[in-house]
Amino acid sequence: MKKGWLSILLVTALSVILAACGGGTADNSGEDSGDGEGSSEGGTEFVQILTGGTQGTYYPLGGAFANILNSELDNVEANATSTGASVENMKSMRDGDGQLAFTQTDIASYAKNGEVMFEEPVENLQAIGTLYPETIQIVTTADTGIESVEDLEGKVVSVGAVGSGTRANANNILDIHGLSIEDDIEARNLAFDDSTSGIQDGTIDAAFITSGTPTGAVESLAATSDVNIVPVTEEKVQELIDEYGYYAQDRIAEGTYGLESEVSTVAVQAMLVTDSNLSEDLVYNMTKAIFENTDQVQHDKGEQITAESAQEGVGIELHPGAQKYYDEQ
Repeated sequence: MKKGWLSILLVTALSVILAACGGGTADNSGEDSGDGEGSSEGGTEFVQILTGGTQGTYYPLGGAFANILNSELDNVEANATSTGASVENMKSMRDGDGQLAFTQTDIASYAKNGEVMFEEPVENLQAIGTLYPETIQIVTTADTGIESVEDLEGKVVSVGAVGSGTRANANNILDIHGLSIEDDIEARNLAFDDSTSGIQDGTIDAAFITSGTPTGAVESLAATSDVNIVPVTEEKVQELIDEYGYYAQDRIAEGTYGLESEVSTVAVQAMLVTDSNLSEDLVYNMTKAIFENTDQVQHDKGEQITAESAQEGVGIELHPGAQKYYDEQ
């Protein structure tokens, strides 16, 4: 009797050992094949959103978009991070360090075509859509006496970080007025908050700031100083549009930063781009989530972000997932 039970136990143990060693039947050989497509099912998609400086507009919007994606999509874990904005973001996208990124439309075009500050094209760049106008603000205070772009000659002026979108805009605007960064101003390469701090303490006279209005750094300056925004006349705006194509007329509304009247200026568009290697389904779901939940964006620019206007002025190819969403609309 004991020998009988011992035989049964030995047979059972042998069966278990053979199964563990993969004595394998064809029926279950595919269940754990480990191929990429099967192993990604049900997994979490990590989405890094590249924004801008903490005093700009990209950063709070990026945080809002991350919250939307996390609340609306079960398989997405999104995080927004502060960066050097447009140009840095395009280079980070090229290097695979982000899945979504904010940028100006002109910078996206330069990146995709390998122009201006980009020695080679950023091949993996595709658009989600445009968001709102990026207003070019030439910020100073009333006591500097600067009333026109021509008045910047000989002054200490922040033109944005080297290679930044703001610097490219400053270069274009100065050039159309017969001035240059190298020869006609004392240029400083400062971030937005450092620029407004410099204006406040008197170390610089004016600053170019390309950002959605109101911009946090300029609002902080307006809390302690009488802010003046130097106008770009409609005539010069048209020259910029004719010369470069990606500019548009814009106006800073009366009351913004305490302004007593609206100011004529120029703008590019803010846009959201993505990595072309992301799946169509993921980008479709992210595009849908963002554009159908803009009521969750607690920023003035949230009202301007619509699916209806998202394809205006994009300038580069849309990701198929984004295109699918817009086609459904």
